[in-house]
Amino acid sequence: MATRREVRLPEGAEGRLDRAVADALGVGRAAVKRAFQLGTVRVGGRRVRASDPAAPGLAVVLEVEEPAGAPEPDAGDPLRVLAGTDRWIVADKPAGMATHPLRAGERGTLANAVAAEYPGCAAASIDPREGGAVHRLDADTSGCVLFARDREAWTALRRQLTDRTVEKVYLALVAGRVSSGGVCSVPLAQRGGRSVPVPDDGSGHRLPARAGAPRPAETRYTVARTFPRHTLLEVRIPTGAMHQIRAHLAFLGHPVAGDVDYGGAASALPGLTRHFLHAWKLSFERPEGGRVEVVSPLPPELAGALAALAG
Repeated sequence: MATRREVRLPEGAEGRLDRAVADALGVGRAAVKRAFQLGTVRVGGRRVRASDPAAPGLAVVLEVEEPAGAPEPDAGDPLRVLAGTDRWIVADKPAGMATHPLRAGERGTLANAVAAEYPGCAAASIDPREGGAVHRLDADTSGCVLFARDREAWTALRRQLTDRTVEKVYLALVAGRVSSGGVCSVPLAQRGGRSVPVPDDGSGHRLPARAGAPRPAETRYTVARTFPRHTLLEVRIPTGAMHQIRAHLAFLGHPVAGDVDYGGAASALPGLTRHFLHAWKLSFERPEGGRVEVVSPLPPELAGALAALAG
């Protein structure tokens, strides 16, 4: 259910309109982002975009969906904890499971399972529905997800993400032979539920009006192993745009194996029913001090895919 809200931006409002509106309303940015996607945000009766500039005193009318609230504990969901202390945990997310709920009463997410064993996580994040999750993975991406167990720890860990001191290493099997490592820094714009590469100003102007403004994104990759028609890459992303790795690798002509959304038929791999993208390693400074590295082993279906390629 959505509620009609009216807000006037305060003095000093600046930057993107969606962020300024969320701050003025005191709600999570995800809810405001959803309102912009649905086209319910208006200024002076006219529809506006999330990337429009904010201005002091601007009167904004929008319909905001009711927040999902904290994840309901669900002990029936699988939960594997890779590492943790009384301040944080790293959970091993299986493919096919969302990181946290998007709607009230939604179950079956990783955050639901975490809430069942670590109830304090539900109050750690600013947005209750995140259940203490410090970052997210796509539903079909498996591997390390960091959760905070108290608000102070969540704030400290989120700051590390902003400062880009958290190292996230993924394993991605891609179509084609990649001869050497490299970096892709093409900005990405959101278009519906996809990320669209914007390699130059001209292509940016060709984006649909409802597409978000291009965001900086950097994907670094090295070759871990080669096969006759595929390459296993180690991928590092200091930035965190939506579907960043999948969009960048497809843009480079090497879509992630099994990722039909970005790679189409070129990404197909017999026997693989998900995309081959796994959050393998996560390294960060613990809130209590000291750096830690956590590793998630390849799930059986991905290890099996590699074994089949090796013959």
